[in-house]
Amino acid sequence: MFNALVMDKDEDSGLASASVKQLSESDLPHGEVTIAVEYSTVNYKDGLCMSPKGGGLVRSYPHVPGVDYSGTVEASSDDRYKPGDKVVLTGWRVGEAHWGGYSQKANALADWLVPLPEGLDTRQAMAVGTAGFTAMLAVMALEDHGLEPGHGPVLVTGAAGGVGSVATAILANLGYEVAAVTGRPEAGDYLKSLGATTIVPREDINETVKRPLESETWAGCIDAVGGEILARVLGQMKYGASVAAVGLAGGAGLPASVIPFLLRGVNLLGIDSVMQPYANRVRAWQRVATDLPMDKLEAMVHPATLGDLPQLGADILKGQVKGRVVVDVNA
Repeated sequence: MFNALVMDKDEDSGLASASVKQLSESDLPHGEVTIAVEYSTVNYKDGLCMSPKGGGLVRSYPHVPGVDYSGTVEASSDDRYKPGDKVVLTGWRVGEAHWGGYSQKANALADWLVPLPEGLDTRQAMAVGTAGFTAMLAVMALEDHGLEPGHGPVLVTGAAGGVGSVATAILANLGYEVAAVTGRPEAGDYLKSLGATTIVPREDINETVKRPLESETWAGCIDAVGGEILARVLGQMKYGASVAAVGLAGGAGLPASVIPFLLRGVNLLGIDSVMQPYANRVRAWQRVATDLPMDKLEAMVHPATLGDLPQLGADILKGQVKGRVVVDVNA
């Protein structure tokens, strides 16, 4: 028997609630690899999945959330993995359509897993998690489209959140000048400790302006907000610069003009971490191991247990979680 955070749906109200329960291996859905889970984390999607209506993501109940996890292989019917291997899982709709990492054991398809890269342990892997993995994909996409240190400041919106925090630390470590956008003035010192050189108050950049182009300011941008902020930023990009869109905390709409694309050659790059091909996953995790300063990563971490998760899920939906939450599922 092992512990897991299980979502159960009340048939009368139609609403779901979460509690820590004991399960057996026979309760787990089918998978080619059985993993002794060591750590998971809390992402915005986890908050949605733990909400009373499942955020429109959970297909059936009972359900175990947790969109990412790390741990040790216990058994495998696939030759790529053997008992004792350290692995990390992000994406593939695990924790949404499939049972996830808020459990001391999990079954997964071998294609979903990535070997833990040298230089990272399982706790650090979840300090990175989906948020940090997404941040690294965004940095790689900007570099693949020509971004280099010395081109000018790189803007990070939603900088105090999970993706933004890791993006700020990676960019600063690589030698970029980072301008961090936050709506929380108290987060300024935290962001500067990660390497941000400038703090941009959110109210300075979240107005919709009638001019499709403003002064060329940013050499690149990692945007976790979307909505009016993304529309505004597009008109502030330097010629040929790129914006990597990683989130929609500010809304899914985009009240923008095509003018920045046509007159300045601006690129809007969509970053998906869920269905990312295996080779790029390996590349991103290897870059994380070399380009993310572990002391800065540790400064972002807040520890948690399975019992803490329902409250943390509600908090992250309210924008009240800073940095990275690392869940020790065995604590």
